[in-house]
Amino acid sequence: MTMQRCVVWFSLAAALLLAGCSTPATRVVLLPQPDGRPSAVVVKSNGGEVTLDKPYQRATVRTGGTSAPALDQTDAARVRAENTMLFDFVPPAPQRYAVYFDAGNTSLMPESQREMTTALMVAMARTGSDIVITGYTDTMGAVVSNDELSLRRAQQVRQMFIDRQFPAGRIEAVGRGERELAVPTADETPEPRNRRVTIEVR
Repeated sequence: MTMQRCVVWFSLAAALLLAGCSTPATRVVLLPQPDGRPSAVVVKSNGGEVTLDKPYQRATVRTGGTSAPALDQTDAARVRAENTMLFDFVPPAPQRYAVYFDAGNTSLMPESQREMTTALMVAMARTGSDIVITGYTDTMGAVVSNDELSLRRAQQVRQMFIDRQFPAGRIEAVGRGERELAVPTADETPEPRNRRVTIEVR
């Protein structure tokens, strides 16, 4: 769920809620980013514009008015209380899992089978969910060979989901080879934690 989408949804809801007032208005609330990064949105009207750059700042634009948007501050509890139905539609946060492989091949380590089962259960429980599967290797061997191996690992995990009846069209599999090591190492280092596939259920 992106900040922009949340802002739009709250704008639409506020417009509907305020439409019954004597002066219909649209209200925009800036929600915080899930990762805490700063964000901002500009709200314009016939009379000017304001910039929302702090979480839970709010701008109200009166329909047909000629003044700049009115700016004030609200808080998380009030926003949620006033927009309960919208929060009910927000999808759950992505869930991430990792499974690990034997050196130099696509054999899934036995202890990763349980993680695979958990990931599948979560994916199947989410209506309309999709899965992004990314394969990685350690730094043993040539870069090109590791790119190919990481993709084969990702494709194998993808097939495991398909075999368990998850829709193939909602699974993406990619290989990243030696890039983005979970544990930084020198070249030609056999690090088990880098021989992995990550599974993102969203």
